[in-house]
Amino acid sequence: MSQIAFIGLGHMGLPMARNLLKAGHHLKVFDLLPAAIDELAKEGAQPASSALDAIAQADVVISMLPASRHVEGLYLGADGLLNALKTGTLVLECSTIAPQVARNVHHAAQERGIELLDAPVSGGTAGAAAGTLTFMVGGAAKVLAKARPLFEAMGRNIFHAGPEGAGQVAKVCNNQVLAVQMIATAEAMAMGVANGLEPVVLAEIMRQSSGGNWTLEKYNPWPGVMENAPASKGYSGGFMAELMAKDLGLAQETAQASGNSTPMGALALQLYRLLLKQGKGKQDFSVVQQLFTEQ
Repeated sequence: MSQIAFIGLGHMGLPMARNLLKAGHHLKVFDLLPAAIDELAKEGAQPASSALDAIAQADVVISMLPASRHVEGLYLGADGLLNALKTGTLVLECSTIAPQVARNVHHAAQERGIELLDAPVSGGTAGAAAGTLTFMVGGAAKVLAKARPLFEAMGRNIFHAGPEGAGQVAKVCNNQVLAVQMIATAEAMAMGVANGLEPVVLAEIMRQSSGGNWTLEKYNPWPGVMENAPASKGYSGGFMAELMAKDLGLAQETAQASGNSTPMGALALQLYRLLLKQGKGKQDFSVVQQLFTEQ
């Protein structure tokens, strides 16, 4: 089995790393929060004192970080990991970042003989825990063939989106659709309940009708409709609103770079930024429901 350095043990990274351990891989792990390292160490991972320590004997590096600046800081520059990794190392960069930043890291890796894939994920914390994530992969097909067994230990669907940065483009397109669906569902739920409909009944009618979408199937934003959805747990857990705002911002940057018109995505970004102004950035992104129910 591969010797893997796993960097970034947040809500997504920790269960992803755990599934690699279950598959029999040897992991050396690092995070800025010692508690996350300790949790995996109890399950068989080797703790690292720093990112550089984590990669010391690694054949594979997997990173799951919050934003572009963190990825640039980890890999690029004089103190970046790319200068410390041995030629031929496989890097799976699973963060959601700007497509151009992903391309920059790709090019820097290629100059050093390092094989890198940008591979953002979809499926949320539940998918990470269950090992059913979708990976959207950008990079060379031959590198993906080498990495596929690792992806399969963490996910169910692995798509080759295209060349360098293509995984990130696919991810921001997907999350823009998700945000718009969530907002449309939330405002419809609020309107129906305000006009006397039972939320569970309304949700099922729409789910079975032409308005059906992933949000109605898996992630209803109205409290009490779905027992295990974040909405029924005080909007805790899941995918934070501040991360959705970040991804919508990346989508707008991508659209601007290519000259695309994305008015729905632009409106979704403004609504999520409003949630951040209200102090709800750490809550699940389905908390957008409260924009339509709180006076």
